[in-house]
Amino acid sequence: MKVVFSLIAFVIAGSTLASPECTKEPKSKWMSDTKLQQRLKVKGYQVKKFKTTGNCYEIYGHDKAGKKVEIYFNPVTGEVVKTKSAT
Repeated sequence: MKVVFSLIAFVIAGSTLASPECTKEPKSKWMSDTKLQQRLKVKGYQVKKFKTTGNCYEIYGHDKAGKKVEIYFNPVTGEVVKTKSAT
């Protein structure tokens, strides 16, 4: 029984850590993915993969310096919530 509870706790903790909380707004208030991708292109990002993760927009690609990045965005404002970059 303890093993079951441990596994449940592990799964819940893992899913919580996987993506940040980007917004609490309903999807009807989100900007379109096309609009955010256009903004990113203007800022020099090369988007290789764009997806919705939880309540975030998430991209995989390269920043203007050519560094690989994984970035979570608030889908309402387009602001960066979390960034991971390769060193």
